[in-house]
Amino acid sequence: MNLPTAVLSLGGLGRLRPAPGTWASALVLPAALLGPWWCLALGVGFSVAGLWAVSRLPEAQEDPGWVVVDEAAGQCLALAALPPDASGWWVLLGFALFRALDIVKPGPIGWADRMEGSLGVMLDDILAGLLAAAALLALRALGLPH
Repeated sequence: MNLPTAVLSLGGLGRLRPAPGTWASALVLPAALLGPWWCLALGVGFSVAGLWAVSRLPEAQEDPGWVVVDEAAGQCLALAALPPDASGWWVLLGFALFRALDIVKPGPIGWADRMEGSLGVMLDDILAGLLAAAALLALRALGLPH
């Protein structure tokens, strides 16, 4: 397996069936234990690595199911909105919000999903992660216990 393929599939995880995107999102959930700044750094790191790798594999620019680094990036961005002492319920909520937005693709997420090329492959999941993070921050602002 070449390096771009390894990055895009998270070392082959993208070949798992069913629901490879859900497997990739679940893989990064333990990052929540590291705290929000690490989740943000991982989200940015997965995003940059994914953009690099997609630009090197023309077949990946069609966003095949095995490309899951974008789910890891988006999920980490969503987790970055959790407080450092978040309970497991908040982590599961962040997972559910991100996956729901990634699957339903409302508004700007759907627009990004229809884009072509490297940016289109990555941007829909990055936006889903950012919108999930915004929802989590709104729930925190309401004073829900974490």
